[in-house]
Amino acid sequence: MAKTYRLSAFRRLGNLVTTGMIKAGLGPAGLHLLTVRGRTTGLPRTTPVNLIVCDGRRWLVAPYGNVGWVRNARAAGRVELRRGRTVQHAAVREAAPAEAAPVLRSYLRRLRPVVGPYFDVRPDDPDAAFVAEAPRHPVFLISGA
Repeated sequence: MAKTYRLSAFRRLGNLVTTGMIKAGLGPAGLHLLTVRGRTTGLPRTTPVNLIVCDGRRWLVAPYGNVGWVRNARAAGRVELRRGRTVQHAAVREAAPAEAAPVLRSYLRRLRPVVGPYFDVRPDDPDAAFVAEAPRHPVFLISGA
């Protein structure tokens, strides 16, 4: 059974350090700061995320499930992605489970040491297992400005 995500003090500290690295343009290429307007407050909310390129398209994956940024992105349909001095405003569209399955597999292969405990599948599991897992890990297609 997959672990449930909890934002502990340790994770908050890790997010702070990661945010500083991303603002400086450091760290792995997929790391970005995602900013999206809060669906109830309208205030900008920022969190570090790992983008993934699959089939030539860029995707946002929610490895920890239906967390705040996911609900805000669904409501807004637009996000801001920042890395270093580069800022991109983009539209996002949530993928259906069948469309999300290969993205989730690729994401899990790349980031398994970090996010693996939050998934009930392994990278070598059949496609049907990833389709079943997809509703627990929302995936968004990122399209241009």
